[in-house]
Amino acid sequence: ESELQLTDHAELAEFFRKSYGPTGAFNAQPFEGNRSWAGARPELRVIGHDARGVAAHLGLLRRFIKIGSVDLLVAELGLYAVRPDLEGLGISHAMRVMYPKLQELGVPFGFGTVRPALEKHMTRLVQRQGLATLMSGIRVRSTRPDVYPNLSPIRIEDVIVLVFPVGRSIS
Repeated sequence: ESELQLTDHAELAEFFRKSYGPTGAFNAQPFEGNRSWAGARPELRVIGHDARGVAAHLGLLRRFIKIGSVDLLVAELGLYAVRPDLEGLGISHAMRVMYPKLQELGVPFGFGTVRPALEKHMTRLVQRQGLATLMSGIRVRSTRPDVYPNLSPIRIEDVIVLVFPVGRSIS
């Protein structure tokens, strides 16, 4: 992350606006200006490029999440996107290069969430290869990245949860 220059952040911000914008203007909003992150900044990014610029992206941030009453260290994976003109061509499979990095970091699990519309895609990408388990019906509670006077600082979402066993089995 610390190797990125202002031009890199600007290019990534434009990439995210174009990738997330079709899913709703609100989803592209965090990337206004040159901001290339939605909440916390990733500590590690995998960025795929081609002749037209950024082709794909995946970010990683180590953090603790609470499962019941237990705090668990995970590598949270997010900011996943493939440039719209490349969707369906299999480029997302190249993003699996993050898995060895998870092992290198020594985290017990990779963790991520996606909107339900991506469930079939993620099933093909990671669950069928045995890299992750997808779980639905789990309500995820998190803090908003920004504070608004008319909204609770906490949000609760019904999303698809992805768990990547790295240092431990999911059981």
